Amino acid sequence: MGYFERAMLAAVVIGAGSGFVGALVVLRRRTFFAQALTHGTYPGAVAAAALGVSVPLGAAAASVVLVAVMTGLARVRRQGAQVAAGIVLTGGFAAGAILQAAIPGLPVRAESLLVGSILTVTDGDIALAASVALVAVVTVVALGKQIVFSTFDPPGFRAAGYREWPVEVLVLGLTAAAVVSALPAVGAILAIALIAAPAAAARLVVPTYRGILFAAPVIGAASGIIGVLVSRGFAVAAGPTIALAATGFFLLALGISKLRAVPWNRVAIPVETAEDARIA
Repeated sequence: MGYFERAMLAAVVIGAGSGFVGALVVLRRRTFFAQALTHGTYPGAVAAAALGVSVPLGAAAASVVLVAVMTGLARVRRQGAQVAAGIVLTGGFAAGAILQAAIPGLPVRAESLLVGSILTVTDGDIALAASVALVAVVTVVALGKQIVFSTFDPPGFRAAGYREWPVEVLVLGLTAAAVVSALPAVGAILAIALIAAPAAAARLVVPTYRGILFAAPVIGAASGIIGVLVSRGFAVAAGPTIALAATGFFLLALGISKLRAVPWNRVAIPVETAEDARIA
């Protein structure tokens, strides 16, 4: 398999997996959490590159710590989930920048860690992304009722005797795994585009929960394919073009949703005519 074919396969697998997990993120309103994870894994990626080990492995180790920290901070009295995410986002990215400056001669360029390099993905990276997508699908199939209940009716979920934090940790874990699997393709900064934009686009045009779960991976995969093709055609970095393609799908979905709201078929009927019609 050539490098371009491998890049296309990675775009499909990573885009679909990120879109599927992103549907959970968007529906549960945890997009800021996902953004914090994308930036917070940066120091793990830098440390892994400095040690000569797999970058996704370092990011995965960092994501485990981040999920624990975010969950703990969110449970502190007078602190909310958004506060926890903001602390992790800024602190994690700052730590990565300092670590990068403190380690001269990194074997990989900082740009590849930030915006990715899908043309250099390996078979292992694709296998990791496929595994994350499979685990996410199996998890939703097995625990779909609890996830839906917790997502759309949190007070009822708690009133029924369930605890919210296991579902929250589960979704955060899937989000962290999706972020890690997307790093080789789109980097630490742009991973949020593949997670949030396809799901947000699907939510605008698809009215059902299951429909969003099906549509978001399709949009994510399409974003990856279009981004790689544009990257090749114009000789630009693939990560940004993939992110722009996902953003384009969101804007298209937004336009479609606005057009649906326009009262095209509503015709103003004069009062006299309506009254005459009623009498007749």
